[in-house]
Amino acid sequence: MKYKVTHTTTYDYSADVPLCQNETRLTPRNDARQTCEFHRLVVHPKPVEMTKRTDYFGNTVNQFALNTAHRRLRVTAVTRIRVHPSPLPQLAGTTPWEDVRDALGQDLSRTGLDVYQFAFASPHVECDRAFAAYAEESFTPRRPVGDALADLTKRINQDVVYDPQATTVSTPVKEVFEHRRGVCQDMAHLQLACLRSLGLAARYVSGYLRTTPPEGERRLVGADASHAWVSLFCGTAGWIDADPTNDVLPSVDHITVAWGRDYSDVCPINGMFVGGGRHKLSVAVKVTPL
Repeated sequence: MKYKVTHTTTYDYSADVPLCQNETRLTPRNDARQTCEFHRLVVHPKPVEMTKRTDYFGNTVNQFALNTAHRRLRVTAVTRIRVHPSPLPQLAGTTPWEDVRDALGQDLSRTGLDVYQFAFASPHVECDRAFAAYAEESFTPRRPVGDALADLTKRINQDVVYDPQATTVSTPVKEVFEHRRGVCQDMAHLQLACLRSLGLAARYVSGYLRTTPPEGERRLVGADASHAWVSLFCGTAGWIDADPTNDVLPSVDHITVAWGRDYSDVCPINGMFVGGGRHKLSVAVKVTPL
């Protein structure tokens, strides 16, 4: 599939903002599954400077600053990207999950350590026996890791109600687990907490969903904003993505933008501003098949 993605973020302020500095993670990654053919970031008012760098996890970061007074900041990212079909391995034929867990940390190469770093707690994801106990209903003894991942994804989808009013960006994952309500970010953090509490390596993935589904298929939840899901290291099968919000294993309807330990590593836009009084944030995302 080839898509055009338009992601517009608007900040409206009740008073002048004389200075702001921001960074964005809105440029999709290039890998075996997808190819970013065009990307442009448009900022209004026009920044005094804009730079680009690659962060620790390999995500593209654009940085810009404004030093002229403004009451509205609009950031629009326009992307054309091709997503390639990537057949999943036979989940029932993947390695038993205990073997994947026990092999982590044994490979001290750069590749091995890059995987192992995702097996630990992070700012938004804690490890706890309660999460492990919940996960163990899916990760039964000697169960293939891919098969167990799919089962855990389904259970979180069934047990957690999608409710945009239930949480904020800083809601602890234990609270999400207790109340069983939240959005895609919360479900991803919960699944990461379960997987890492078992000693497995899993990362947080941010991206987009196809806005309009093919005829006859259901519309995926979270298609009008940035979306989030997880990716689990499955040994010889490599990384396998799972979307607990929609109970699917991502394919051509999912576009990967960035990944990290949790939301704090991949926030689409963050920064600081001076003044501004009260402010209102609005986000609009449209993913159009070409």
